[in-house]
Amino acid sequence: MNGTGLVGAVIGFALGLLEYRLISAVVIGALRRTDRSTTQAEKDDYERRIRILRAVLIVMTIGLMPVLGFVIGRTVFG
Repeated sequence: MNGTGLVGAVIGFALGLLEYRLISAVVIGALRRTDRSTTQAEKDDYERRIRILRAVLIVMTIGLMPVLGFVIGRTVFG
């Protein structure tokens, strides 16, 4: 058994981490700049929604990219 799937997963993880950092910096930065909350409760709710978005981004990028990399590595090279 060769390690092409593992190499693909590691590359996928690295790309997913990079993608997460770039997307979250742009999107979350833009959301914070456009926050029109006037009360503390509104600010807290807005921050809660940003945390949910961050969690979704983590799952989509860091969570799925290694799996995709593994599958591609095994399919194409393994």
